Amino acid sequence: MSVIRIASAVHSCLRSASLIAVAGVFAVAFASAPARADDYDATLKDIQSTMGGVPSFVKQFPKAGLPGAWAEVKAIELSDKTALTPKEKSLISLAVAAQIPCSYCIWSDTENARHAGATDQEIQEAVAMAALTRHWSTIFNGMQVDLDQFKKEMGGE
Repeated sequence: MSVIRIASAVHSCLRSASLIAVAGVFAVAFASAPARADDYDATLKDIQSTMGGVPSFVKQFPKAGLPGAWAEVKAIELSDKTALTPKEKSLISLAVAAQIPCSYCIWSDTENARHAGATDQEIQEAVAMAALTRHWSTIFNGMQVDLDQFKKEMGGE
């Protein structure tokens, strides 16, 4: 999350009324089109309504990008109409945040994962999987392992 990790905890943040949990989400979100002043004002009202307040970091985010960033958070992170559960989103986000590393995201994603029902063991395993993936990626890339040969040996093509 990189950009992604930012808001994964927002869903659980809403239940806990923790406003800082969404900080990570905005840190990596990008907008595709400039916003009008009324879009910005409407976005602030929506954030206020959804979260019960507007975190100070939101006001530091570029006005032109905030409507798009918030729309992305709501469509992916906060939506109950996505393929992943809030717990899965939080665990993925935590794993990515641990690799970036982003202290803000690690804190909020851990809180969100717990609020979404993740156990300590699930949290630990998500972080360990991120480390394992990073480890083997370093090996494969650093040793310049042949990708086509790798695929053949691993049961692919």
